[in-house]
Amino acid sequence: MTEREVRVDATTLRGLAHPLRVRILGLLREHGPATATTLAERLGQSTGATSYHLRILATYGFVVDDPERNVGRERWWKAAHRSTTIDVDPANAPPETEGYLRAVAAQYADRVERFLDEMASIPAPWGDAFTISDWPLRLTAEEAGALHGEIFALLDRYRRDDREAPQPEGTERVVVQVQILPFPEAEQ
Repeated sequence: MTEREVRVDATTLRGLAHPLRVRILGLLREHGPATATTLAERLGQSTGATSYHLRILATYGFVVDDPERNVGRERWWKAAHRSTTIDVDPANAPPETEGYLRAVAAQYADRVERFLDEMASIPAPWGDAFTISDWPLRLTAEEAGALHGEIFALLDRYRRDDREAPQPEGTERVVVQVQILPFPEAEQ
């Protein structure tokens, strides 16, 4: 596991096997450090539930305590990594895989819905920058793998991981969601 990315395998996948954990981790990555109480308010959950799931995420190394922000009994948490990549063969995936992937897909759909709810208030320069697009392609497995690598390399060029560092003027939070979904056709 690196500071920027965590690769999920059959063991660490257990730490993300609950949809609420996926949502908590997503919020910490998008909005930065938070307390169990803050997360509970954002998610419409009890503080006990968010606290429990934060401890599970910490056990598997997805979140860490943020002692610089802690005041008294208030405990702050932050994401340990900026992104998650899953390294599981779909044909031999553990049972937790489908639940995790469905939770991620729901989070992606939720982000699109939130954007659409706020779309009318997006400032002019950003109106030309957003896209919701798809491209049906015919690729070999090797070509799809190469496309995957090239997309990730391109995203790395634009990534600014340090939230505390000065950002260029006009910088806003942007979410890029990537799916490469093969739909093999039955032999005819």
